[in-house]
Amino acid sequence: MKRSRKVKILATLGPASSDKAKITSLFEAGADVFRINMSHTDHDRLRGMVAIIREVESEQGRPIGILADLQGPKLRVGTFAGKSVALKVGQTFRLDSDPTPGNAQRVFLPHPEIFAALEPGHRLLLDDGKVRLRVVKCSKKSAETEVEIGTTLSDRKGVSVPDTLLAVSALTPKDRSDLEAALNAEVDWIALSFIQRPDDLAEVRKIARGRAGVMAKIEKPQAIDRLPEIIEYSDAIMVARGDLGVEMPLERVPGLQKQITRAARRAGKPVVVATQMLESMIVAPVPTRAEVSDVATAVFEGADAIMLSAESAAGAFPVEAVETMNRIAVEVERDPVYRNIIHAQRNEPEATGADAISAAARQIAETLNLGAICCFTTTGSTAIRAARERPLTQIVAFSPVLGTARRLTLVWGTHSVFGEEPSDIEGMVARACSVSVEEGFAKPKERIIITAGVPLGTPGGTNLLRIAFIEPEDRRRR
Repeated sequence: MKRSRKVKILATLGPASSDKAKITSLFEAGADVFRINMSHTDHDRLRGMVAIIREVESEQGRPIGILADLQGPKLRVGTFAGKSVALKVGQTFRLDSDPTPGNAQRVFLPHPEIFAALEPGHRLLLDDGKVRLRVVKCSKKSAETEVEIGTTLSDRKGVSVPDTLLAVSALTPKDRSDLEAALNAEVDWIALSFIQRPDDLAEVRKIARGRAGVMAKIEKPQAIDRLPEIIEYSDAIMVARGDLGVEMPLERVPGLQKQITRAARRAGKPVVVATQMLESMIVAPVPTRAEVSDVATAVFEGADAIMLSAESAAGAFPVEAVETMNRIAVEVERDPVYRNIIHAQRNEPEATGADAISAAARQIAETLNLGAICCFTTTGSTAIRAARERPLTQIVAFSPVLGTARRLTLVWGTHSVFGEEPSDIEGMVARACSVSVEEGFAKPKERIIITAGVPLGTPGGTNLLRIAFIEPEDRRRR
């Protein structure tokens, strides 16, 4: 199925969208990758949803990507004797290691790693920032705080510590179990939540061993501080605006979204913009004007993908949400301003042969108005480098590795094609020409450009660029 846009759409699966008919409808509406949230999915359910997606993939004849999103560490307060308390601005409130039910003066915090890292002046944000506490004094077993923003606080609400670097792994025991299950189910991407430092990615990469791409979710201030290193260690980046907006001032999030998106693009790493993009469509069949502008901003910025969360997982209008996001993206990419912005943000190619060839392919394709840029790739790197150039010409990514073809469904402007690798360059040219015509990217008597690494079948740097003429159909049949 040929898409009429370059940006990709991720749709989260859930109670509203977990049967085969609905997943098929979501794909046909425009979803390129499906996200499975492991916070709400057990291993049997994971395997079942993956099996359904693969059935849909087989029926549609197109690679479909699957992202397993690990929960990450969840920090929560304990319970209250009366189920909830009212906290007032200026009052003193203590968090401690006493497991007894709390009251208006104190509550249990079952996370000694927080006490070990807190310092006077640090903030604690409870219940998605609805309650803000400032540490006055602390020890290894308790923290005395002053309430800066107060409201009702109930049992087991979440805790964020935006000023504090915690000495804990981003991979919990639950995450390790979920990771193994996701890899065994052969998902294509693993998203890691609440990372603080590049080292948080090391364990996931060690376990994954290349079986899935590793996506770093940027949602903590500590990750912003070390963004270049995290991007370097990741295969892709997600701008997780929900938790990022809890731990940092809301007014900073739009600027950070642009910074993260541009940094990932410079590095040639796919970047996803996520959270609350069409939030009102959880309950309404049409979005707000502000939400439409929000989605459009991410597309104008050149993000590889935009994501739906509860809108497609639990909302009343999951298919309509995908259709709406698709229409917005298509319209933005038709706008002349979009082309100007994408062109202005192009990065200089890195000093490698692969980047030089990718940059040349983009320039030649646009100068000669070629039908497609055809990339033959085993690992996906050739297509990703081509996408880094953000060409106006369609990228067709051929791979003999099904996992690579599926992984590339996340990458801007790529149309993934899985199939046996040609045995020689002439076979490669013939296949590129044939598929370009069959998929509607070029016509007979037009030209395409081909990039690949030779010798064929050997993973490595892109070192071949060739312009090919598509013969008329009667000659191609000889």
